[in-house]
Amino acid sequence: MADVNRGNRPLSPHLQVYRLPLAAVTSILTRITGHALVAGIVLIVWWLVAAVTGPGAFAVADWVVRSWLGFIVLAGSAWALWYHTLAGIRHLFYDAGHGLEIGQAERSSKLIIAGSVVLTLISIILFFVA
Repeated sequence: MADVNRGNRPLSPHLQVYRLPLAAVTSILTRITGHALVAGIVLIVWWLVAAVTGPGAFAVADWVVRSWLGFIVLAGSAWALWYHTLAGIRHLFYDAGHGLEIGQAERSSKLIIAGSVVLTLISIILFFVA
Protein backbone atom coordinates (compact mmCIF):
# COMPACT_ATOMS: atom_id res chain seq x y z
CA MET A 1 0.00 0.00 0.00
CA ALA A 2 1.38 3.37 -0.94
CA ASP A 3 2.25 5.83 1.78
CA VAL A 4 0.29 8.89 0.81
CA ASN A 5 1.23 12.09 2.60
CA ARG A 6 -2.07 13.75 3.40
CA GLY A 7 -0.56 16.53 5.45
CA ASN A 8 -1.64 17.39 8.96
CA ARG A 9 -5.32 17.60 8.21
CA PRO A 10 -7.89 15.18 9.66
CA LEU A 11 -9.29 12.45 7.44
CA SER A 12 -12.86 13.34 8.36
CA PRO A 13 -14.50 16.32 10.08
CA HIS A 14 -14.05 16.22 13.83
CA LEU A 15 -16.78 17.34 16.23
CA GLN A 16 -14.61 20.27 17.32
CA VAL A 17 -14.55 21.49 13.71
CA TYR A 18 -17.84 20.26 12.27
CA ARG A 19 -21.12 21.62 13.63
CA LEU A 20 -24.15 19.36 13.24
CA PRO A 21 -27.10 21.01 11.49
CA LEU A 22 -30.12 21.68 13.71
CA ALA A 23 -32.17 19.16 11.72
CA ALA A 24 -29.62 16.45 12.57
CA VAL A 25 -29.65 17.41 16.25
CA THR A 26 -33.45 17.29 16.37
CA SER A 27 -33.41 13.91 14.62
CA ILE A 28 -31.03 12.53 17.24
CA LEU A 29 -33.13 14.13 19.99
CA THR A 30 -36.23 12.41 18.61
CA ARG A 31 -34.62 9.04 19.21
CA ILE A 32 -33.44 10.07 22.68
CA THR A 33 -36.89 11.33 23.72
CA GLY A 34 -38.46 8.10 22.48
CA HIS A 35 -36.28 6.16 24.88
CA ALA A 36 -36.62 8.73 27.69
CA LEU A 37 -40.40 8.34 27.69
CA VAL A 38 -39.84 5.01 29.44
CA ALA A 39 -38.92 6.80 32.70
CA GLY A 40 -42.29 8.52 32.89
CA ILE A 41 -44.14 5.37 31.89
CA VAL A 42 -42.39 3.36 34.60
CA LEU A 43 -43.23 5.99 37.22
CA ILE A 44 -46.91 6.13 36.21
CA VAL A 45 -47.24 2.34 36.03
CA TRP A 46 -45.62 1.99 39.46
CA TRP A 47 -48.07 4.57 40.85
CA LEU A 48 -51.06 2.74 39.32
CA VAL A 49 -49.91 -0.70 40.49
CA ALA A 50 -49.31 0.69 43.98
CA ALA A 51 -52.85 2.12 43.98
CA VAL A 52 -54.23 -1.37 43.37
CA THR A 53 -51.82 -3.08 45.80
CA GLY A 54 -52.79 -1.26 48.98
CA PRO A 55 -52.74 1.97 50.95
CA GLY A 56 -49.15 1.55 52.22
CA ALA A 57 -47.67 0.94 48.78
CA PHE A 58 -49.76 3.76 47.31
CA ALA A 59 -48.60 6.20 49.99
CA VAL A 60 -44.97 5.55 49.10
CA ALA A 61 -45.54 5.75 45.33
CA ASP A 62 -47.72 8.84 45.68
CA TRP A 63 -45.06 10.53 47.80
CA VAL A 64 -42.45 9.88 45.09
CA VAL A 65 -44.73 11.08 42.29
CA ARG A 66 -45.57 14.27 44.20
CA SER A 67 -41.95 14.97 45.18
CA TRP A 68 -39.69 17.34 43.28
CA LEU A 69 -38.00 14.36 41.63
CA GLY A 70 -41.34 13.00 40.47
CA PHE A 71 -42.28 16.44 39.15
CA ILE A 72 -39.03 16.66 37.18
CA VAL A 73 -39.49 13.17 35.73
CA LEU A 74 -43.12 13.76 34.79
CA ALA A 75 -42.49 17.25 33.40
CA GLY A 76 -39.54 15.92 31.40
CA SER A 77 -41.68 13.06 30.15
CA ALA A 78 -44.41 15.50 29.13
CA TRP A 79 -41.85 17.51 27.17
CA ALA A 80 -40.44 14.33 25.61
CA LEU A 81 -43.94 13.22 24.64
CA TRP A 82 -44.78 16.57 22.99
CA TYR A 83 -41.39 16.76 21.28
CA HIS A 84 -41.60 13.18 20.02
CA THR A 85 -45.16 13.75 18.77
CA LEU A 86 -44.27 16.93 16.88
CA ALA A 87 -41.16 15.33 15.40
CA GLY A 88 -43.28 12.37 14.29
CA ILE A 89 -45.70 14.73 12.55
CA ARG A 90 -42.76 16.40 10.81
CA HIS A 91 -41.52 12.99 9.75
CA LEU A 92 -44.88 12.30 8.11
CA PHE A 93 -44.37 15.45 6.03
CA TYR A 94 -40.84 14.30 5.20
CA ASP A 95 -42.22 10.96 4.03
CA ALA A 96 -44.62 12.81 1.73
CA GLY A 97 -41.70 14.78 0.28
CA HIS A 98 -42.48 18.12 1.95
CA GLY A 99 -40.08 20.26 3.97
CA LEU A 100 -36.89 18.55 2.83
CA GLU A 101 -35.05 21.70 1.75
CA ILE A 102 -32.38 22.95 4.14
CA GLY A 103 -34.21 26.15 5.08
CA GLN A 104 -37.51 24.37 5.63
CA ALA A 105 -35.85 21.66 7.73
CA GLU A 106 -34.14 24.31 9.85
CA ARG A 107 -37.43 26.18 10.33
CA SER A 108 -39.37 23.04 11.23
CA SER A 109 -36.66 22.06 13.74
CA LYS A 110 -37.01 25.40 15.49
CA LEU A 111 -40.80 25.06 15.46
CA ILE A 112 -40.62 21.60 17.01
CA ILE A 113 -38.39 22.80 19.83
CA ALA A 114 -40.49 25.90 20.55
CA GLY A 115 -43.78 24.04 20.14
CA SER A 116 -42.78 21.28 22.51
CA VAL A 117 -41.77 23.77 25.20
CA VAL A 118 -45.00 25.79 24.82
CA LEU A 119 -47.20 22.67 24.82
CA THR A 120 -45.39 21.32 27.89
CA LEU A 121 -45.91 24.58 29.77
CA ILE A 122 -49.60 24.58 28.81
CA SER A 123 -49.90 20.96 29.97
CA ILE A 124 -48.26 21.71 33.32
CA ILE A 125 -50.44 24.80 33.85
CA LEU A 126 -53.60 22.87 33.01
CA PHE A 127 -52.58 19.97 35.24
CA PHE A 128 -51.87 22.12 38.28
CA VAL A 129 -54.59 24.74 37.82
CA ALA A 130 -57.51 22.57 36.73
